[in-house]
Amino acid sequence: MKHIYNTVLLLVSLIAVVSCQPVVKQQSQEPKSETDHYLDTVQLQTINYFWKEADKTLSGLAPERVHMDNIYPQNDSNVITTGGSGFGLMALVTGIERGFINPQAGLERFERIVSFLEKADRFHGAWPHWMDGNTGKVVPFSKNDDGGDLVETAFLIQGLLTVQAYYKDGSQREQELVNRIQKLWEEVEWSWYTQGKEVLYWHWSPNNGWKMNFAVGGYNECLIMYVLAASSPTYPISPEVYHKGWARNETLASNAEMYGIPTVVDYYQHNEAKIGPLFWAHYSYLGLNPFKISDRYADYGTLTTNHAKIHLAYAIDNPKNFKGYSDQMWGLTSSYSMRGYAGHRPGNDLGVIAPTAALSSMPYTPDNSIKMLVNLYENHKDLIGEYGPYDAFSLNDNWMLPRYLAIDQGPIPVMIENYRTGLLWDLFMTNTEVQHGLKRLGFTIKE
Repeated sequence: MKHIYNTVLLLVSLIAVVSCQPVVKQQSQEPKSETDHYLDTVQLQTINYFWKEADKTLSGLAPERVHMDNIYPQNDSNVITTGGSGFGLMALVTGIERGFINPQAGLERFERIVSFLEKADRFHGAWPHWMDGNTGKVVPFSKNDDGGDLVETAFLIQGLLTVQAYYKDGSQREQELVNRIQKLWEEVEWSWYTQGKEVLYWHWSPNNGWKMNFAVGGYNECLIMYVLAASSPTYPISPEVYHKGWARNETLASNAEMYGIPTVVDYYQHNEAKIGPLFWAHYSYLGLNPFKISDRYADYGTLTTNHAKIHLAYAIDNPKNFKGYSDQMWGLTSSYSMRGYAGHRPGNDLGVIAPTAALSSMPYTPDNSIKMLVNLYENHKDLIGEYGPYDAFSLNDNWMLPRYLAIDQGPIPVMIENYRTGLLWDLFMTNTEVQHGLKRLGFTIKE
């Protein structure tokens, strides 16, 4: 009986994709394990968010959110997200490789996306956080955030370079796509976003200038921005920007521990907290393989694995005695909550679990991430919808909303695929400009 629900979900998801476009090709008939069936199911469902929902605007890019209850905080039916779309590009590559998306239809989607990005609003090469999916015009993310967003742009470029690597040895048509992506990559003025200082700034707006004044330093989700900025063939930052800005004058390393597990880096300056939300172990590492890189501050495979293990240990310890926390129900990250969007982590725990936290940690904690996956699909079917597990829930408060966020759904199929085959890591890490940039910053790239 265990396979019946799984099979129904898989068929429903396949039908959903087919109803969007006839793009599903024949799946392998080789028998699969129960775990593989669950992995296939959640990958297909989450990929479908980026295939089906992204087809509703001219852009082909991902909507910021999808509320199955049709209750939205604002009229944002056409709002697409830059960073979440970068994750979605990698999800679509996974879908093609898994046989969920016909290769021809996948290529057409990528061409459509690149055509949109070529004409969309950019600010010294950086796209805004939000855009109108039909016009490409900036949609303000907040009062002063109506210009370039370098972090979201980095997430998008990470996805574009992965697509580029996927097609680099392809047909003439595919080579044209590769060249168009290269041009978009070369047009991002990373060094301009330093303001001539030794740190990268997150935002700039022609209306508000540098008013947001967000210098990105100290460990968080933004490592990929510094790596890409150092790798740029046209507007590279100097290594000093990384070591003095990101690494805060080379003070990033830490001897701190939680649950006897080294944190490796100083997650928060001034001892605000010892550990960050789990998305920090995901966003920069969808393409950047943490197990292949180290520098003077960290071995990044150890760093990300320990990050996930600390969250797991916290759930097992469950110091606030929240209902449901265990080694098969765990994971704190930024997500929806009873109090709106919140940054959940040890030290700021509201009893809200976000499935993306544990599922996207599968390369780091495979056994317990799979336990979480199986537990959800076997015992908590009400927490799962058309596009996979809903964004967040609280068993303690009997709270759940049937809603999705692109930035949470995107890492799930990508990191699961990296666990299964290393596909996205292998593609992104072949980029010779990225390899050069890592070496400029003092990284060792492992074979």
